[in-house]
Amino acid sequence: MITKRIIPCLDVRNGRVVKGVNFTDLRDVSSPAELGAYYSAAGADELVFYDITASAEGRKLFTEALTEVARRVFIPLTVGGGINGLADFERVLGCGADKVSVNSGAIRDPALVGEAAKRYGDQCVVLSVDVKRVDGVFRVFARGGREDTGLEALSWVRRCVDAGAGEVVVNSIDTDGVKGGFDLELLSAVCQRVRVPVIASGGAGSIADFVSLFETIPDIDAGLAASIFHFGEVKISELKRVLAAHGIPMRQLHSGGGQV
Repeated sequence: MITKRIIPCLDVRNGRVVKGVNFTDLRDVSSPAELGAYYSAAGADELVFYDITASAEGRKLFTEALTEVARRVFIPLTVGGGINGLADFERVLGCGADKVSVNSGAIRDPALVGEAAKRYGDQCVVLSVDVKRVDGVFRVFARGGREDTGLEALSWVRRCVDAGAGEVVVNSIDTDGVKGGFDLELLSAVCQRVRVPVIASGGAGSIADFVSLFETIPDIDAGLAASIFHFGEVKISELKRVLAAHGIPMRQLHSGGGQV
């Protein structure tokens, strides 16, 4: 049975990890390299690094912070922010990323997903989609959740997966940072439409939220969270032990918290 993944997310602005609510009211948390190294040693299965203002500010991702994170972590690293072309894929992979997450860049140029998949392989291309309900419809937002694209989210995800995206991170703006649980309705709808790994993002507030996620939607591959890990509300080792006790397949842990 395929094990489920627990993935901390580093939202980086101006070289620092930040966290907010509903994609706004950002506050400083830590150095991305220090936090990444901590999670790498604490039993995280993967790590996501988002330069959250690169697209909105029309600039390239800060590679200095990324290179330092990649040097200090020993788990798969997915990187996104300001990915607008194959040159950006090349640059980010050259800094040590294992997978590249594309969001606004794919909205501007839908051919980018297919082009990147052909050059680097489907497994390297991660579609990140920021979704919010508008008049009862799941809509895709761009520029860090600031801009309603008018795209219907479920059809957009399916289109990008058909083009070659090998994984999908579903970021629910409605539940982001609220800590009221994952957006199960949205996540279930996505899983019904694609057959690639789907990562749930936005809303985790407790261990129980992860249990509910994996028990309610068995097809979900991973749960991603930020603030509950950053502020010590949930320790990854304890989360994994509880999930395993509920019969949810997890990677085996050392007694000290690391993985085997």
